[in-house]
Amino acid sequence: MVVMNVNVVTPAGIVYDHRSSFVVVKTKDGELGILPNHEALVAPLIIDEAKVHRVDSADHVDYIAVNGGIIEIQDNLVTIIADSAERERNIDVNRAERAKNRAQQMLELAKTKQDTDQLRRAEVELHRAINRISVSKHFNL
Repeated sequence: MVVMNVNVVTPAGIVYDHRSSFVVVKTKDGELGILPNHEALVAPLIIDEAKVHRVDSADHVDYIAVNGGIIEIQDNLVTIIADSAERERNIDVNRAERAKNRAQQMLELAKTKQDTDQLRRAEVELHRAINRISVSKHFNL
């Protein structure tokens, strides 16, 4: 059976390193499903979850909250390079909820001030927090 090695790397180090039979990520152009022997590719990622179907069991899927970055696929090696990323089991849900609340407050303030730069930053922070909360819900399902 041909498998892929999947690595997720952030400035803090390696967040994820396992073998996989199938990976799903979201790029700026849409959802991308990756099987072994996929053609070489580099693509920008959006803030969303990455799903990694492990080879040890057909039902074993790992979810990773990926906050943008890029994906590189080459010779059955899938590398995701992101500013930040967290596995579902490592997400502090309370911290993510607090980040969501802060981002919502920043968003309202930016709308009131009509500050487009602050509005965009708040939207990104809100999207990141919601992504982390969403991915955390996959833990122990």
